[in-house]
Parts: sequence; C-alpha cells; structure tokens
Amino acid sequence: MLFQLYSNHAAMQLIGWVLVFCGLILMNEIGRRTKTGGIVVFVVIPCILTVYFILAHLGMFGGASNPTVAFMDGWFHYFKLYAADIGCVGFMMIKYKWGIGKEKWFAWFPWLIVAANIMIANVSDMESALAAFSITGNLSGAWWASNEGVFIYGGWWNVVNALAGMINIFCMTGCVHLYTSKDKNESDMLWPDMTIWFILAYDVWNFEYTYLNLPTHSWYCGVALLLAPTFANAFWNKGAWIQNRANTLAIWCMWAQVVPAFQLSSKFAAALPSIYGGATANGITTMDLYDKAINLYNSGAGKTAQAGEIIASMGITADPRAQGVVAILAIVINVICITEIIKRSIKLGKNPYANEVFGDTKDFKLAMERAK
Repeated sequence: MLFQLYSNHAAMQLIGWVLVFCGLILMNEIGRRTKTGGIVVFVVIPCILTVYFILAHLGMFGGASNPTVAFMDGWFHYFKLYAADIGCVGFMMIKYKWGIGKEKWFAWFPWLIVAANIMIANVSDMESALAAFSITGNLSGAWWASNEGVFIYGGWWNVVNALAGMINIFCMTGCVHLYTSKDKNESDMLWPDMTIWFILAYDVWNFEYTYLNLPTHSWYCGVALLLAPTFANAFWNKGAWIQNRANTLAIWCMWAQVVPAFQLSSKFAAALPSIYGGATANGITTMDLYDKAINLYNSGAGKTAQAGEIIASMGITADPRAQGVVAILAIVINVICITEIIKRSIKLGKNPYANEVFGDTKDFKLAMERAK
C-alpha cells in the first residue's frame, strides 16, 4: 500500500481527503469563473495573508506560538505559496489580456513558471539524495530531518525522480499557443497542446516528489491536490489543466499555511505513507514525527545518522519499496511522453515548443472547441 490506511483514524482521514478534494474544486471554480472571483481569491486574500504573516512574525496573533510561525515557517512553504499565486495572476493577465498579458512574449510565462517550479522540486530531490549519501556513503537509503519538520528517507529514488522531472520540463509543448475560453466570462486560459500525455507524466512525477520529500503531507498535497485539477480538466474544463493546477496549488498552500493543524494534528491528520513501516501500528502520528523531526533539525543534526536512530526508537522500519516503484514509473512515463513528442515533431517537421504537435488528439480538439 502507498499509505497506512488501517488504523481507527482511517475513516476520518478518508473524510478529510474528500473534504480537501471537493474544497479545492469548489474554490477553483470560484476563482476561475469571474474576474471578481479571481481577484478576491488570488489577489485580495494573498495580500491579507501577507500582512498577517508579517504581523505574526512581529509578535501579533500569538507571535512564536502562532500556527504559521510555529509549524509552517520554512522558506519552501512561503516560496510555493507565492510562486503558485504569481502563476495564477499571470494566467489571469493572459486570459483577460491585462497589461503585458496581451504581449506575445508573455505567452512564454506559463512554461517558464512551471519549469522553474519543477526545477525547484528537482533540487529538493537531489538535496535528499545527497543527504542520504553523506550519511551512508551510498544511495541505498538513509533518514534525515528537513526544515519542514519531516523525516525523509533519501536514496536512489530521488535521483531517478529528479531525472524524470528534468524530462518533464521538455514535455510541455505548444508553449506559446494559449487561448481564452469563449464563454461570456472568459473563464479560462487554455493550453490545448497540454494534453493527457503531459498531465499523466506530470502527475506521476509530482506525486512521487511529494511522496519522497513531503511524505507526511502527501496524503493531501500528493493525492487530493493533484487529482482535483486533473478531475476538472477531464470532465468540464478541457484545456485549462495548468490554470486549474496553479489555482488549486495556491489555494491549498494558503490553507495549509494558516491552518497547519488540519494535516498535522486534527482528527483529519494526514495518513502516513508506507515508508514509515510500522508507524501506524505502533500508534505514531503525523504530529509525533513532526515534533521529533523539527527538534532534530533545530539542533543542527538533521542530516546525520541521529535521524535514523530516532526513527528506530519509535519502532519504525524504513519500507522504501513504494518509493522505488513509483520513481521508476515516473521516469518510464516521462520517457514515453518525450519520445512521443520527438516522433510527432519529426513527422510534422515542427519545433514542438513553438508549435502544437498534439492537434490530432481528442484532448486538443475538445480544448479548441472552447477557445475564442
């Protein structure tokens, strides 16, 4: 199993998953359907949260005991929130033709920001692999504690997934061929050439990234968060997957930053992945792991063998089988995707990044039916 869903908390974890999945879809609909909704969700709320974060660091709203400051104060959490939100605003500028959003050169913005986010994830994967190597001298696997308060089991699977991520960047095609949907509210920025080929390759790669590097969060950010935009794209919002992805990511990051207890310590606390072998059976919770990991990181010994000793003292045995299988699956799918792109670009005699190459596919045609 990918997750340990067999404790007496399993029902609430499943309910929590459904709540997150449905909540993300609902908020995405509010944010995408009208200009007012988009401005409120992706401009007004982030501005309010920025003031809140600053004031919390200055001692207001509980200061050091404020949930955001206490549990979500790592640079990565803030980076993901604002990077995703910048993407949302940039996509709104393109679909509504605001300012530089109507300039041809700005059409490269979606590719650039997605590629940058993938590269940040690749760096995280390599950091984990190198941390494991520094402890054991090889890539067979080792525990270390990150500044997010997570025990990570780094190894060769991180290297494989980073390679899959590098390939995934070049699986985005037709990058400058972006359209606005023709409904009265101009609800969506469409990228028709971003078909199921890329979406599947990205989803498997990104799930593995969260599964490896944010394992105690991956029940939500690696499953519910990835499936929400894919579900919307499949059933009613064809061609707008990248917009859905950015919107739901920003929404989740805002929620997780302000209410970290939801996935850490509430009755909906995230299900633990299989890497923490025996944890659920021994009564170990997500919050238990966070407390020990963040304390170890703050002591300066996060990337030492002490991480493995603490894990062992909790009765946990590393089980990296799922990590390895999904890493291999991620690189295989991305190799298949890039191979298909190369074949199509050769057949058409076109640069696949400046031109559309999936024009004969059902996904592409359905997206274009929605375009102005």
